[in-house]
Amino acid sequence: MQRVHTLKGLTRRRWLLALGAPAALSACGFQLRQAPEFAFDSIAVVSGDGSTLGLELRRTMASGSKVKVMDSAQAATAQVVLDVTREQRERVVASLNASGQVRELQLRIRLTFRLRGRDGKALIEPTELLQQRDISFSETAVLAKEAEEALLYRNMQTDIVQQLMRRLAAVKTL
Repeated sequence: MQRVHTLKGLTRRRWLLALGAPAALSACGFQLRQAPEFAFDSIAVVSGDGSTLGLELRRTMASGSKVKVMDSAQAATAQVVLDVTREQRERVVASLNASGQVRELQLRIRLTFRLRGRDGKALIEPTELLQQRDISFSETAVLAKEAEEALLYRNMQTDIVQQLMRRLAAVKTL
C-alpha cells in the first residue's frame, strides 16, 4: 500500500510540473513570432524584371501584412518605395582537391536596396544583405548537386526576404 501512495504522489508532482511549464513560459515573455507591423500603408517594390527575390518579397508582404504592395509603375502613389538596386547570385570555387578538381563551392546571394519616402527622403540608406552557403561538389553526382544548389539558393533567398522584412518593420517614422 505504501508503494501505491508514492506513485500517486509522483503522478501529482508530474501534473503540477506539466501545468507549471506554460505558466513559466508566459511569465518570461515568450511569444510566437507574428507578422511584422509596418509604419506605412503602401509600398512599391522596384526590382528588375524576372527578379525571383522581388517576386518572393512582394508575395510575402502581401500575404503577411495589411500593406498594399504595388509595382514600379505605381511608385509615385506609394507611401514608400523600396528600390532593389542590385540582386546578384554568385558561385565561387572554395577548394580544390590534389588533382585540381573542384571539391567545394561557395554559393552567395547579394542584395543591395534602399527605402525612400514618397518625397524622396531616404528612410533606409543603401544597404547590402549577403547570404552564403558552402556546398561540397562531386563529379559523380552532378544532378543531385544541382538540385541541392537550387534548394540552397531558395533557402538563402527566403532568409534575405525575412531579413528585409525585419528591417522594413524597424522603420518607425516617415
